Amino acid sequence: MPEAASIALPVKADVQSAFSAWTTHLAAERRLSPKSVEAYGRDVRFFLTFLQTHLGGPASLDDLKSLGPRDVRAFLARRRSEGLQSRSIMRALAAARSFSRFLERSGKGSASALTAIRAPKIARSLPKPLAASSARKIVDAETRAGEEREPWVLARDAAVLALLYGCGLRIAEALSLTRAEAPIGATARLTVTGKGNKMRGVPVIPAVAKAVEVYIALCPWTLMADEPLFRGTKGGPLSPRIVQRAMQEMRGALGLPESATPHALRHSFATHLLARGGDLRSIQELLGHASLSTTQIYTEVDSARLIAVHAAAHPRA
Repeated sequence: MPEAASIALPVKADVQSAFSAWTTHLAAERRLSPKSVEAYGRDVRFFLTFLQTHLGGPASLDDLKSLGPRDVRAFLARRRSEGLQSRSIMRALAAARSFSRFLERSGKGSASALTAIRAPKIARSLPKPLAASSARKIVDAETRAGEEREPWVLARDAAVLALLYGCGLRIAEALSLTRAEAPIGATARLTVTGKGNKMRGVPVIPAVAKAVEVYIALCPWTLMADEPLFRGTKGGPLSPRIVQRAMQEMRGALGLPESATPHALRHSFATHLLARGGDLRSIQELLGHASLSTTQIYTEVDSARLIAVHAAAHPRA
């Protein structure tokens, strides 16, 4: 049973039972990651806790069915007053709607008012990739050669960052690799398990394979086949925070903006492939996007870059 399902809520027993069944459904049938289940559950707990005060007592399934648009607007206004931005409010509404749809499919009614309220508009922001020259410096271990760090640590960080830029991996995907999955030697591809446990094949260029090989050769820990490939200084699994900190330090040294994060290397992977004539559908598959529309945002990034270059260079701009 997901951890979110075991938390007592300020609701009647019928809602508590339905909430537990819903979180189990998210994990077992929709196959969402534990973090996604936790986030959905947290948003719905906020909603149900709000209803306790709003309705003057713990909510029952009948209470949920009788909610009106005014009640939902009151919830969204409360979350806004607590400092949430539009994106977080939209996520909270989406979670509550998911719970409502589950109730309807389970024959336990629904909170139909949730679907009658329009989600807040979100200003669409474009990904912020690095310049190709900056990305190459980030993934080069020599960039940090002057730091007082053990060589294997510098090699480790360079290998992880190389996987993000050279293969378009998410940081969680890179850190979940085992020693047996290390892309070295004759291994020319990676099989990556991404969001929703969806698997995809990713080719590995020689520069990335070499970075991983150097790290393995220098790593002082015994790397068993079924254990994490990337290790912390005490031998445990490498924390994403360590990679983020390494990126932060290089960002300062290279004079890069705060948008230069590990995830920006994944954006850079997609943008640079597209700029060199990469096929959008192929890039979608490499990134593991479920929808092509998610990948199409990189065409806007490339267009924005061309417009900026034109504006800066054209004599009549």
